[in-house]
Amino acid sequence: MIKVLIIEDEQIAAEKLQKMLLETDDNIEVVAIKGSISESVKWLTVNTVDLIFLDIQLSDGLSFSIFDQVNINTQIILTTAYDQYAIKAFQYNSIAYLLKPIRKSELQESLNKYKSLKSSSNIDFDELIAQIQGKKPDYKKRFLIQFGEKIKKVEVAEIAYFYVLDRGIYLKTFDCKSFPIDFSLDRLEMLINPSVFFRINRKFLINIDSISNMIALSRGRVKLELKPKVEDELETIVSIDRSSDFKKWMNS
Repeated sequence: MIKVLIIEDEQIAAEKLQKMLLETDDNIEVVAIKGSISESVKWLTVNTVDLIFLDIQLSDGLSFSIFDQVNINTQIILTTAYDQYAIKAFQYNSIAYLLKPIRKSELQESLNKYKSLKSSSNIDFDELIAQIQGKKPDYKKRFLIQFGEKIKKVEVAEIAYFYVLDRGIYLKTFDCKSFPIDFSLDRLEMLINPSVFFRINRKFLINIDSISNMIALSRGRVKLELKPKVEDELETIVSIDRSSDFKKWMNS
């Protein structure tokens, strides 16, 4: 059973979402509906759920401030009436979201995304707020890489892609040099400009300029040929759950 918390300050909208959830998936239990930041903080201090449907704008402020007051490890699906410009912030951060008025088909898609991830949400709320409010995020510009006694500066603009190999994380520059790096791909996604870099699967975060060729595969998947060339044992196929967002990213 998936235990769900709905955080929504409009009672009619909350009840409609609850009804749609129960009609969409028999395995869902809506355990509570909260309508404000203060109520949500109080409830989450002593309760846990598997999934939160979170309205961004509540009567007492931006709901993201909830997570400044209580520490949770729960997947979040955002519900919002923000326009398409602000929605790019969620797309770039690979966050499941629902644009109001919520449609049943889109609700099902967001639940499918939740089930495919099955891990805690790593959302950079400060970055989201900055993008929603139209501010330019301060993305990382360079990395200091230490190997042995040597330290090297690598500009982000020099990086073709980040990749996972033998449980380690590496970056590869356009001039074909590889260096180990002490960041997970999840963390790197938050640090660098999402209009330039995209996470295509569990093992690759690529620079758009590293793509030399794209090949259409079955089920909407896309195989990428990158420059510099990738080692043979590594797969550069955009995963099924990321294919739609990848195409939107390429076409933005």
